[in-house]
Amino acid sequence: MTKKLLIMCGTGVATSTVVTGKMKTWLKENGLEDKVALHQSKISDELNRIDDYDIIVSTTIVPDDIRDKVIDGVPLLTGMGLDEMYDRIEEKINQ
Repeated sequence: MTKKLLIMCGTGVATSTVVTGKMKTWLKENGLEDKVALHQSKISDELNRIDDYDIIVSTTIVPDDIRDKVIDGVPLLTGMGLDEMYDRIEEKINQ
């Protein structure tokens, strides 16, 4: 079954585009691209649709009520904490 993975940032343009590119590369390198449908958006468009996604990666601050559903995507920008972040995403893909 394909998991729906949302990548979101503040505006849905620059940062999420960079993160989406890195995520596509990682998925391909790990043989996971067929298990995930990638979606890219801005947080304001997705707050009411969070439950539509299996995995959410965000590079922006999210409201407290959805924080437990969201994986911090900032490591994709800083390079720090990447392994832990990818481990969390892979775990959710394989659930």
